[in-house]
Amino acid sequence: MRHQWRLLHHFIRSRHRILNHSQVRTSHSSIPHRFTANSTFPLNPSFRRFSSEPVLAHADTDHILVADIFSKPTNSDELKTLLDSNRVSITHDAVLAVLWKLESDVDAARRFFRWVSENHPERLSSKCYNSMLRVLGTNGVVHEFWDMVNVMKKKGYGISKGVKETVLECFEKGGMNADVAKLKGLFDNVDEKNCAVVCRIVRHNVWGDDVERQIRDLNVRFSGDVVKAVLEGLALEPAKALIFFRWLEESGMFKHDGGTYNAMARVLGREDSIDRFWKLVGDMRNAGLEMEVETFVKVLGRFCKRRMVKDAVELYEFAMAGVNKPSVECCVFLLRKVAAGVLKVFTGRGNALTDSMADAVLKSLTSVGRTGELNKVLKEMEDCGFVAGGRLQGKIAFKLSAGGNKEQAREFMERIEESGSNLDHETWECLIKGHGAAGNLDKAFDSFKEMVEKEGVASASHTFHVLMNSYCEKNRAVDACKILCRLVNEKQLKPLHSTYKLLVNQLLAQGGFADALIILGLMRTHGFPPFIDPFIEHLSKCGSGDDAVLFLKAMTSKRFPSTSVFLRMFEAFFKHGRHEEAQNCLSKCPRFIRNHADVLNLFCSMNSKEAASSEVSAIAVVRKFWRVLILFSLILIIGK
Repeated sequence: MRHQWRLLHHFIRSRHRILNHSQVRTSHSSIPHRFTANSTFPLNPSFRRFSSEPVLAHADTDHILVADIFSKPTNSDELKTLLDSNRVSITHDAVLAVLWKLESDVDAARRFFRWVSENHPERLSSKCYNSMLRVLGTNGVVHEFWDMVNVMKKKGYGISKGVKETVLECFEKGGMNADVAKLKGLFDNVDEKNCAVVCRIVRHNVWGDDVERQIRDLNVRFSGDVVKAVLEGLALEPAKALIFFRWLEESGMFKHDGGTYNAMARVLGREDSIDRFWKLVGDMRNAGLEMEVETFVKVLGRFCKRRMVKDAVELYEFAMAGVNKPSVECCVFLLRKVAAGVLKVFTGRGNALTDSMADAVLKSLTSVGRTGELNKVLKEMEDCGFVAGGRLQGKIAFKLSAGGNKEQAREFMERIEESGSNLDHETWECLIKGHGAAGNLDKAFDSFKEMVEKEGVASASHTFHVLMNSYCEKNRAVDACKILCRLVNEKQLKPLHSTYKLLVNQLLAQGGFADALIILGLMRTHGFPPFIDPFIEHLSKCGSGDDAVLFLKAMTSKRFPSTSVFLRMFEAFFKHGRHEEAQNCLSKCPRFIRNHADVLNLFCSMNSKEAASSEVSAIAVVRKFWRVLILFSLILIIGK
């Protein structure tokens, strides 16, 4: 036979038919397996199967950061400095995500697209150009829209159906009838209809001279977009798509480029066409063409879904050898896939996964700042029969929440419940403590409320103490006081004695004297002894006599406390030399206190000491005066 693709055609017609031709040998395909000996990429051996999982997406925070950088007019050097300082990697997926975020800011989108075109042109695919085209069209930048269409035509890119419909709607609403007609004219042509006819001919017939004649008779002008459209239409029949692909070039009707090779690779990148796929991408590399990021991502996802990890790893190696290199996240993703296989082998030999192993994984991920990946690793371990112990659950909950991974922490807690295990209080406490350490106090409070809803308030006192401590550590003792009062009144929560003491100390330290008095009253209501030491210490240093009276009234259910408490308050004032405030406090005390013998003796002794101190000071002043006078007289005598 004259063309290699005809062997594939005859194989489709009958697997049992023996071809009678001098160039054909029985049981030998003319399309070699994987790569030839002269290929620029190594042979791909048989694949192994592991678990499936979608390809990792780029962190949304990076996309937001890039969008923010390009939202402000900045020169090229400043842009490079900002991107380098934030360690931002511009990938194909990142370009699409940033353009999506800048959809309503055409100036920023234009700056970003121009910068990528100048610095990373290999990252721009047909999909990227369509995204920029959508931004221009939906924002009414008509002149630039048509300029972009012309640029895309030169590159062999077409306008996607989704972009066409979106922009058409905007043009129609804006009354731009001429542009509406022009845009529709791009699609209302025979090429689109011919694509459908070609697909129908190839799908519904066994390839042969008659099929070739029918396609030729259509007089289709095969462009890159037309060929890609036909290949996409034949995606469910990859063998026929490959026959069409090979015949088209060997018949001289079209010279394949990078776009059509990638379209064919996307069709063949599946389990039942794996040898043809590797042969095609080898030919593509040898022709000096590159695999597009879009092709890599799509085929990699398909390989992983079908558990073809061996092929996925070799696809990654192939892409890394080219211009459009995969992201770091793809490497991490594949490493995890390999690890999953190791776990299955380990447990398949009768070994059990332990908490210490999971703890080692946790430490490793924490050391490289990737705690958010822990859930995925745990899932692989759980699929192999691992169940985390209570202490490890708490440790994981803390690490996730303390690292600011709120969604991952929530997912972890939900998965424990879904597995049928009960969340113990230690795990809840670790979760809340972690949220507090990360500064997510609202999330910590939400977690506590969730725990109360599920387990009730009766046993929540210790966990509540953790919550209150988190608020106090962030200097939000007043907010903690409000939460405590609300839960005590609405949920009948009974805080621990230590929680009350904690709040009193922190409120006084953070200027919440009035709130501390409220806490003092709640302590009394719950039967705890009055906690007066920090109040006396605080008032003696910076409180007024009026504040002291308020405290003395608040600490007891009676009108006033015992005389001993008054004496302690007065002594504290005197100790810090605040005689005036002590006197002011005494003047507002009830008569039985003002006339009490011990109180009178205390004030008299303090007055006596003060008077004695004043007398001693006066004598010292007189003595000093006489010494100065004598010295002055001696100087006068000597001078004479």
